[in-house]
Amino acid sequence: MNIKVYWFVSLFATLALVAVACSPTTATVSDEDPAQGAVSSETDSEEDAAPATDIPVDAGSSAGATIDVPDDVELIEGGEPPRSAEQEFETDFTRTTVLFSEILSGGPPKDGIPAVDDPKYISTSEADEWLKDVEPIALVEINGQARAFPIQILIWHEIVNAEVGGQPVSVTFCPLCNTAIAFNRELDSLVMDFGTTGRLRFSNLVMYDRQTETWWQQATGEAIIGEQVGKQLEYLPLSMISWQQFKDNYPDGEVLSRDTGNSRNYGTNPYVGYDNINRSPFLYIGPETPGELPAMARVLTVEIGGDAVAYPYSVMSDLSVANDTIGGVEIVVLWQPGVASALDKATISASEDVGAVDAFSRVLNEQILTFIFDNGEIKDEQTGSVWNVLGQAIGGELAGEELEKIVAINHFWFSWAAFMPDTSVYTPES
Repeated sequence: MNIKVYWFVSLFATLALVAVACSPTTATVSDEDPAQGAVSSETDSEEDAAPATDIPVDAGSSAGATIDVPDDVELIEGGEPPRSAEQEFETDFTRTTVLFSEILSGGPPKDGIPAVDDPKYISTSEADEWLKDVEPIALVEINGQARAFPIQILIWHEIVNAEVGGQPVSVTFCPLCNTAIAFNRELDSLVMDFGTTGRLRFSNLVMYDRQTETWWQQATGEAIIGEQVGKQLEYLPLSMISWQQFKDNYPDGEVLSRDTGNSRNYGTNPYVGYDNINRSPFLYIGPETPGELPAMARVLTVEIGGDAVAYPYSVMSDLSVANDTIGGVEIVVLWQPGVASALDKATISASEDVGAVDAFSRVLNEQILTFIFDNGEIKDEQTGSVWNVLGQAIGGELAGEELEKIVAINHFWFSWAAFMPDTSVYTPES
């Protein structure tokens, strides 16, 4: 089979996978049933096919009012709005900062991939009945409350409108870009709830808020079309770690339940083989990907003060520790094994171990620490204390101390580079 034919076969196979991901006839796995892949003969009702859209608008909502465009934002002529968008949305398509030709249909319609709007939570002991130790989860910790959002759920819903520590949060995951990002969903006194538009830009999820129907780019948190165009959501720290790491370090933490109101085959991956380093991104039409890394290379990205650095998983798995300075801030990037890819095998827990990578300030108690990897352990040179990938000192003089988490986001290289083309790629010599 020649390369061109193979490419088309691969493309159509991926299209089929996306269709399966949005199918209303996928299986149900309950919290009470730990069996992976247990299939239900029931199909989703029309109510299950999309989340409720009658969420009350916050009293501070600006819906219906004219919102000034930020001074540093320039509106453009976007062209013809995306197909069917004017029928599906009440968005003001005259206000845009992007070309509509850059926006493609991902297959499902508006809310065809249903967000979780009424999240329920269970204990770690209950979740341990169906979560495997190596499965990836998104950890969000705010005001002393730690909640785990399993990727086996997010991969089917992409958005969870939640609260953590009293803070309104949207936890988002774009499978095509491998981006798990948490946002503060309160902006200018308006608490928003997000849904999926069914559209992609540079293969990345385009969300919308139900209060003003503005469209938002998940990778950047920027409003790109509609009433709130030009506004920016606040990133919140999120860590992609294993279920084992979460339950060991947060035994009293809470876990998003599989009782989502929708029937999905939780624990399975509808994008089998998608993270193959040699394949091409799905539905990517955008800037040429810089050649420093393969398009599908996994990276952890950090942007501080306008400076951006990508830390390849392939480099971090060799080093385990990288001390660096970005935008004048002293940071450390840590890697530990034990986290399965969500985009490899059909069963997530059986997938390749890609490890966990995270980033922290290395300033503690007004002292800049330097970290090393010594005899299989992460240590600081100043005290010899032992640390884990969560930035917690677990042994030695500093036991019990924690490093300050900074915003660091997992991406495939093509996705981050499309939006941040001037990013530096970390090497041990850089």
